[in-house]
Amino acid sequence: MKWLRVLRPVLVATLLCSGVAVQAQVSMMLPANPGGGWDSTGRQAMKAMNEAGIYTGTVSFTNRGGAGGTIGLAEFQRQAGNADALAVFGAITVGSISMNKSPIDLSKFKPVARLTAEHIVLAVKADAPYKNLAEFVEALKANPGGTPVGGGSAGGVDHIALALLAQKGGVPVGKLNYIPQAGGADTVTGIVNGTLKAGLSGISEFQQFAESGRIRILGITSAERLATAKDVPTFKEAGFDVEIANWRGVLGSIDMPEDNYRQWVDRFAKLSEAPEWHAVMQRLGWEPFYLGGEEFGKFIAAESERINGILKDAGLIKP
Repeated sequence: MKWLRVLRPVLVATLLCSGVAVQAQVSMMLPANPGGGWDSTGRQAMKAMNEAGIYTGTVSFTNRGGAGGTIGLAEFQRQAGNADALAVFGAITVGSISMNKSPIDLSKFKPVARLTAEHIVLAVKADAPYKNLAEFVEALKANPGGTPVGGGSAGGVDHIALALLAQKGGVPVGKLNYIPQAGGADTVTGIVNGTLKAGLSGISEFQQFAESGRIRILGITSAERLATAKDVPTFKEAGFDVEIANWRGVLGSIDMPEDNYRQWVDRFAKLSEAPEWHAVMQRLGWEPFYLGGEEFGKFIAAESERINGILKDAGLIKP
């Protein structure tokens, strides 16, 4: 039996290595550069899931930034054979697919979970003549070309929020003078120095500048006022039926087996209620925006139709 005593450690080592290999097959595509919102969403979600004991195995992360997430998602779409492959994406992706003429088809992926959101605010200079959102829309309507508005990338959520506001206010979307900025701080600088009449960004980027008196926030695109910004009226309160968020979520690979898919939907459902995850969202200023499984799939389809319609109206994509 000497050979068995020799073989037993080998078998144990083999099984251990095998177990590690299985765990390492869980992968997450982060279609952005390190440090951004999508990168943080993926890494922080899996970290919180581990801390909550929902999934404690290993996860490999891949960053592949560019073109609104379409470069990373195109690579993710081409991958096959990994039963536990996940990818982070968000509202920006929807318009980027059309604007970059990407071959990505979001309906082919498995919709796992919508996780977080950040609603968009419109702000003007602190001493601007517009005292409320309705007055700003009247000025925009009177001279859309002479009312430069800044925000994130062309076709992104900020741009779409402005286009929706213009639609509801009777302003020709194609005549808007939208000027993309490198970031929220650049938008604030443009508002303060007068090169921009207004700007849009996530509330977390603008709130500190509003509190310091540099800018005045006129409205937010949430359905109701936020508990963290009760003095900011919604677009709807101002008479403009606009609701949009910079949401982020998780997809499963095209060939993810049904059992694996159901398991990940269940895991992220549990994560949405975990104190560890809520602590992360509070720390980073993210709003809980959970929606799981097939319901998330229906939401993606509806958002794709709405956002692409707006981008066509704005002349950013051709019918």
